[in-house]
Amino acid sequence: MDKPKRVTIKDIAQMAGVSKSTASIVLSGRGKELRVSESTQERVMNVARMANYQPSIHARSLTSSRSHTLGLVVPEMTNHGFATFSHALETLCRDSGLQLLIACTDENTSQETLAVNNLIQRQVDGIIVASSMLNDTEYQRINKQLPVVLFDRHLGESSLPLVITESIEPTARLVEALAEGVSEFYFIGGQPRISPTRDRLAGYRLGLERAGLAVKPEWINHGHYNASSGYEMFADLVMHLGRLPEALFCSACGLQEGVLRYLSQHKLLNAEIKLCSFDDHYLYDALSVKIDTVVQDNRQLAWNCFEMINQLIEGVPPQQPQRYLPAGIRKRH
Repeated sequence: MDKPKRVTIKDIAQMAGVSKSTASIVLSGRGKELRVSESTQERVMNVARMANYQPSIHARSLTSSRSHTLGLVVPEMTNHGFATFSHALETLCRDSGLQLLIACTDENTSQETLAVNNLIQRQVDGIIVASSMLNDTEYQRINKQLPVVLFDRHLGESSLPLVITESIEPTARLVEALAEGVSEFYFIGGQPRISPTRDRLAGYRLGLERAGLAVKPEWINHGHYNASSGYEMFADLVMHLGRLPEALFCSACGLQEGVLRYLSQHKLLNAEIKLCSFDDHYLYDALSVKIDTVVQDNRQLAWNCFEMINQLIEGVPPQQPQRYLPAGIRKRH
């Protein structure tokens, strides 16, 4: 089979019987301005429609100094929160005539560096990133070339623009309310080196302190932010205790999924256990087991990131470059 051939401005010019420069003027919308006759404009546009001509984004970027694309870097696309955020951001981009390029890092800093460099090579106008880095050195360097907005997690005391959901106080309120009447309250979290784990652990500790329950070191468990890690940590905990724990906080939706998988496999979904989690999922309303949650508004996260990155691209300093958005609490117990 012959390789499909992309229709170019040169092809349009030949089919319309005009010069390449005339075809380019008409297709760029400057025909009237540069006094191309209406009949010629109509002929060129008709040929372009019949040939299904699509202008090259690279050619467009040469004249406008913009590629009209944004880069998004996330640790995992199967994570419910990141998936919801990505969908909302892509919708905002699409409605504004922008293209969103998404890269995943699997919480691997080397993979993150590679993904970001690939986006830069594709000449994105700005990057929105949930970083797995320990500091902002790399992004401060990149920010000198093009705008960078951090989201979901902070990198120390970085001065880079940031959009994040406040997590310490909502987690504390959630845990405190559920701690009444229990003598133990376990924590399952992701990697302790990244800020979501540290902040949600701080909220968990604060909630138990307010409830008058002293945290024991063996209550705290760390793994990775995925369902298999949640399953393994919970299975080890149950095996160690010889029973289910009285209460459990999962620091992310994916970890809670692993716990639910274990309970389902062992027919324990109706067992006595108090569950709560950071991040909500609509399927929790359909379960027999009750799960209280801290609810992030991922659409608001996406809108704030989108607004901020576009302001930076236009050279407009955001009025509030460090944005901490409020979280809600969904009680099912």
